Amino acid sequence: MLSALVSLQSALASATDRLKREETGAAAVEYGLIIGFIAIAVIVALVALGPQIASLFADLSQSLTNNPVNPAPGAPAPAAG
Repeated sequence: MLSALVSLQSALASATDRLKREETGAAAVEYGLIIGFIAIAVIVALVALGPQIASLFADLSQSLTNNPVNPAPGAPAPAAG
């Protein structure tokens, strides 16, 4: 009985020491959590600002369509449309 308790205590101490020394797994998990939170923040921002960004690009596209930029000298003229 005493032998079994000594073996159990030794195994527990060995496992505890190993867990204390191996911190790379914990660091990887922490970095994974940080990346996950950043991804969630980006998704929330895109969902919240998506319509405004789409409107901005639509206005910009409309403005460029109505007022074409002067072409470089020697470039063909844009087709009338």
